[in-house]
Amino acid sequence: MPDGTPDRTPGDDSDLDLPVEPDDDRPRFRWGYVPGATPGRWARTWRDRLPDVHLELVQVEAADVEGALRAGDVDAALGRLPVDTDEFHAIRLYEEVPVVVVSKDHLLAATEEDEHVAVSDLADDVLWVAADDVLFGGDEPRPGRAPEAYDDGSGTLVTPAPSTTAEAVAWTANGSGVTVVPMSLARLHHRKDVVHRLLDDAPLAPVGLVWLRDRDDDLVEELVGIVRGRTANSSRGRRAAVPEESTGKKSRGRRKGGAEPTGQGRSGKSAGGKGGAARGGQSGRGGPRGKGAPGGKGAQGGRSGGRGRR
Repeated sequence: MPDGTPDRTPGDDSDLDLPVEPDDDRPRFRWGYVPGATPGRWARTWRDRLPDVHLELVQVEAADVEGALRAGDVDAALGRLPVDTDEFHAIRLYEEVPVVVVSKDHLLAATEEDEHVAVSDLADDVLWVAADDVLFGGDEPRPGRAPEAYDDGSGTLVTPAPSTTAEAVAWTANGSGVTVVPMSLARLHHRKDVVHRLLDDAPLAPVGLVWLRDRDDDLVEELVGIVRGRTANSSRGRRAAVPEESTGKKSRGRRKGGAEPTGQGRSGKSAGGKGGAARGGQSGRGGPRGKGAPGGKGAQGGRSGGRGRR
């Protein structure tokens, strides 16, 4: 049996989300961030420059960012784009590349860690799309095939769907399908029984600084300057000089022959996929079993492994 324990290694932000001391009477700025985002380097800059203002990091689910800003639960957020730019300012900071997560028994697990997978390689695989998915909104085309509905025992046909990314990865681990997520989420939810590979021609996942348009104060401007790389000695410019997020369609992942993407796009760290190669063989897809839970291993996988590098 594969070990289903998530393999999580603390990142460079593990020491930053500290509780506020009861006697800490400093002004406070609450900065939200979505799962997978890493505000650590900017938080350290804030704490170096503004020691008299406590920066509190607050994790917020991607779908809840706009609501948290409206409610005043956070003052700004490192969130997924796009957002409603009539109500929010948004500065695009980087784009995450998409990866496909497969079980270690899947044929694609036999490829090299830095090898790219084409969307066409997933044509025969069931694609698990979680309710908290951040890639395939609206009419965005999806790779693979949709899961089949099954009778839940009451005569009602039910289409299985994971409620969270963590659940989608768990269903993938048992060989019932694959899931596609930004690289940071593949790393966040990594398990010893799955691997991930870079996926060409899938949507990129832009991340940016977001705050309310009617929130104009010095602390927000300080954070804007920090994420834009302004030095401590530079004068703070107004947002008119800062390009904002457009409302255009999502960009796509690297195409064959294009530039090599990184884990966090242009401004992120370089990223090789975690997880070693495994034997070829069956993909382990199968029909769902029970109530909403996908089944175990079944039909033979997609294309055979051992392809040459692109």
